[in-house]
Amino acid sequence: MMDQTKYNPGYYNPPVAPQYRWVHKDHIEKAPQWCSVDLRDGNQSLIIPMNLEQKVEFFKMLVDIGFKEIEVGFPAASDTEYNFLRTLIDQNLIPEDVTVQVLTQCRDHIIRKTFEALDGAPNAIVHFYNSTSVAQREQVFKKSKEEIMQIAIEGATLVKELADEYDGDFRFEYSPESFTGTEPEYALDVCNAVLDILKPTKENPVIINLPATVSMSMSHVYANQIEYMSDNMKYRENVILSIHPHNDRGCGVADAELALLAGADRIEGTLFGNGERTGNVDIITLALNMYSHGVDPKLNFSNMPEIVKVYEEVTGMHVYERSPYAGALVFAAFSGSHQDAIAKGMKWGEEHHLHQWTVPYIPIDPTDIGRTYDADVIRVNSQSGKGGIGYILSMNYGYELPHDMREHFSYTVKGVSDRTHSEMKPDEIFEIFETSYLNKQTPLDVVEAHFVQDDGILAKVNIKLNDNVNAVSAHGNGRLDAVSNAIKKYTGIKFKIAHYSEHSLSQGSNSDAAAYVGIKLESGEIAWGAGTDSDIIKAGIKALVSAYNNSNYIV
Repeated sequence: MMDQTKYNPGYYNPPVAPQYRWVHKDHIEKAPQWCSVDLRDGNQSLIIPMNLEQKVEFFKMLVDIGFKEIEVGFPAASDTEYNFLRTLIDQNLIPEDVTVQVLTQCRDHIIRKTFEALDGAPNAIVHFYNSTSVAQREQVFKKSKEEIMQIAIEGATLVKELADEYDGDFRFEYSPESFTGTEPEYALDVCNAVLDILKPTKENPVIINLPATVSMSMSHVYANQIEYMSDNMKYRENVILSIHPHNDRGCGVADAELALLAGADRIEGTLFGNGERTGNVDIITLALNMYSHGVDPKLNFSNMPEIVKVYEEVTGMHVYERSPYAGALVFAAFSGSHQDAIAKGMKWGEEHHLHQWTVPYIPIDPTDIGRTYDADVIRVNSQSGKGGIGYILSMNYGYELPHDMREHFSYTVKGVSDRTHSEMKPDEIFEIFETSYLNKQTPLDVVEAHFVQDDGILAKVNIKLNDNVNAVSAHGNGRLDAVSNAIKKYTGIKFKIAHYSEHSLSQGSNSDAAAYVGIKLESGEIAWGAGTDSDIIKAGIKALVSAYNNSNYIV
């Protein structure tokens, strides 16, 4: 039975301030420093952690994406972690402009083993931490505030000493773990005590990382905590203020974005939000949110399908179909009204030569991240409409169906989808179009037609019906009208041409022209047909014949 009285809304210790400046900002102006923790925080949360080869492959992908800081593990925790770091160093796999980061608790023997693993690293961040929250102090460590602070001071003292003893270019990062459950004033005191030991300078800044180890509050409260720390921290001009949000409340992205407004300089997170429990903040979502607002994220996600492929192969995880930007269905429109708006938006941009992206329903151009319009945007099922179905024919095959014919065709396609309970792929849609409308020659076909200018147009037509060929002549206002009169004369069926249109087919098609004809029967219903040929007159006749043949199915 649920009992909300068990939970205290003030458990997360919000700071008190008269007014916060970040609330007056409405956008992020530049990308933060990014640090991927996929190979440490992400890896430790996998059911089966990555092996050495998989971690190397993932590391190389992170470098290709553009990460300049990559947390590669907790080398004192296991031989696998230790050997991975040594492999990166000994095989010279770390580019000159990339810094590897390692994690260690504020414990003497763990810090020492960490430096052993780092020996010879070209650029490295030693990230040390201890937990400071009320719950951890009281329930886990059973230590006072002074004792917990002393752990942090001793850790800072040791990492500074060892950095001078080992070969390598070392920087420092400190995290008061479980920051969100720590009294802000106390967290500030601990961080300042650490900074007093490390003495950051402009040339050698220190990273202070303020993690939402567990997300405990609404996002604006986390932002208030960050601004409080930023405003009151010693050596602030020489401190890189970092955040590490987890996603327990589903607010990881919001926490990170508001924290950036509040003064954070750096973000630690993972691709697709992998991590302990509900995961870390998703760097892909953060970066592409910025991109969609015109900010260069300084990370390259132009081949998202390949990134998804590698990620799924090496981690054994699955990228959810609705995962922002990266999911298989996030750009997909099945709804008819959505498809119509998207198709019109695409056309509007082309006609007006727009540089800026303004297409309805789609926040960024899918092609920017390696997706395609035909396979990823317009998707057809029984809920789809004429706009999307017509768009697929146009984009993939060059056919521009007239409005009423698109509507007629859409019901045909949706009928198939409804019966089969399946999505319709572009080639299946085109097959239905061909079968239903294009160049239909049974039961009637015009096998030959000649025209003479004689008080209008005289058509001399050979008509094939049920394997019998007969010559028929008829006059008309134009060639197509004359042929239609010949068909009516021969069959005795009354109809009139209600629609005719034509266009050149797109480059690469087997035919040069397409024509569309709608004939209105005595019942008032319209039968549709389409024809293609290198000769536009012949294409029109084929479309007329196809429409007549379709009229046989109208009762």
